[in-house]
Amino acid sequence: MIATVAACLLGLVAGARTFTAPAVLAWATRSGALDLQGTALEWLGGAWAPWVLTLLALAELAGDKSPRAPSRKTLPAAGARVLSGAFCGGAVALAMEVAWLLPALAGAIAAALGTRGGYRLRMGLATRLGKDWPAALLEDAAAIGLALGTVALLAGGQD
Repeated sequence: MIATVAACLLGLVAGARTFTAPAVLAWATRSGALDLQGTALEWLGGAWAPWVLTLLALAELAGDKSPRAPSRKTLPAAGARVLSGAFCGGAVALAMEVAWLLPALAGAIAAALGTRGGYRLRMGLATRLGKDWPAALLEDAAAIGLALGTVALLAGGQD
């Protein structure tokens, strides 16, 4: 149950920012906070994966502020977010040593919902604030905070 809830939370993060949740999971794996040793995803904690995912996350955070950034609701962007959510759900399941299908599915569904919901929330904030940029920064902070909080809870549950 905890794996599915964590997968949903990370899926919401993936719906807002495609690479933030995998980057946070990679650093948690690298630091030993999550144990993926002996699984198909143990490479996530390797020497390169955390850095590559962090660079992708930072590029996404920067690119998202551009008025020329493609809509997150288009098929390629939305599909990437759903895949990211499914990946994160599967990684959580492997770390918690539970069946991966339900958490992966939960992560994918939450990412789809987070894609639409995050867009609506950001547009509402942008309207209230009069500018998109501060709303985008708030969305970034919420995504990063939710990812870090979820991984902290998972790490505490693995002891």
